[in-house]
Amino acid sequence: QVQLAESGGDSVQTGGSLKLSCAVSGYTYGSYCMGWFRQAPGKEREGVARIFIGTGSTYYADSVKGRFTISRDNAMKTLYLQMNSLKPDDTAMYYCAARRWACSGAVDDYNFWGQGTQVTVSS
Repeated sequence: QVQLAESGGDSVQTGGSLKLSCAVSGYTYGSYCMGWFRQAPGKEREGVARIFIGTGSTYYADSVKGRFTISRDNAMKTLYLQMNSLKPDDTAMYYCAARRWACSGAVDDYNFWGQGTQVTVSS
């Protein structure tokens, strides 16, 4: 089992920055894909960024490319999402998720989820 706990959500103004953290505990040996997803009210959950722990390769949604950066610490115990140049469209609940082996863009492919952290961007 893998346990995930997000933190760092807040209310900021347009153009501001936030850094989300996801504390990882439990069995994390081997290859894992970890990602950040978000869900705005009335919308489906969508992938924002993901990283394959085995190689460090990353993927970003077009909507956040160049503004968000996903990273993890060397001990692989914390996942981060640095968010810059925030826009009102970035307002959502942000979730950390993990799945074993290869990365996937499908929400349903992720087995482990955190409880979410709220990001609100005002204009």
